[in-house]
Amino acid sequence: MKKKKQLSEWGYKLLKPILSKFYYRPKVYNKEVIPKSGPILIVGNHKHIMDQCLAIIATKRVIHYMAKKEYFDGKTAFFFKMTGCISVNRSIHDEEAKEKAIEVLESGGAIGLFPEGTRNKTSELLLPFKYGTVSMAKKTNATIVPFGITGDYKFRTKNLKIKFGKPFKVGKMSLDDANNKLRSEIESILLEEVNEKR
Repeated sequence: MKKKKQLSEWGYKLLKPILSKFYYRPKVYNKEVIPKSGPILIVGNHKHIMDQCLAIIATKRVIHYMAKKEYFDGKTAFFFKMTGCISVNRSIHDEEAKEKAIEVLESGGAIGLFPEGTRNKTSELLLPFKYGTVSMAKKTNATIVPFGITGDYKFRTKNLKIKFGKPFKVGKMSLDDANNKLRSEIESILLEEVNEKR
């Protein structure tokens, strides 16, 4: 575990300047709300394969993203392995992946998730949310940090943004209420950006 953590930190140090300064140059808003310590789940909408990079450059903390296992077999495999991502087999209820994520949270670490479960290629603002985020947050008393991503992934684009919302804990909320709250928080961030463009 320690060896993997060192590899993740090395990967972050190598890739963060490339991602933030040389290619996309996204704008990051409200990153100060991300807790500097303690277990956290950083979660938001999913529109592009590089979405996790925007969260990565927003904090000094190592975020262990949960990503579908296919990413670990293709041309981008080196990136997902080097940054400490957790492989998830989406064809089954992957308990092993969930246990790894909970282990990270119980040790005070950070997990990154996309509640939609897959990239949103529809005209809808958000896809239905799965319950993984709120379930893990309730079990580990982790803080959920919502975010919204808007804009285009183009070389040195000027409109790509990630904005973080107010962190919260599930506490005594039911999973349904917590999931609805999470969706509402992310939806509010995205709608705010949409309204600003009008």
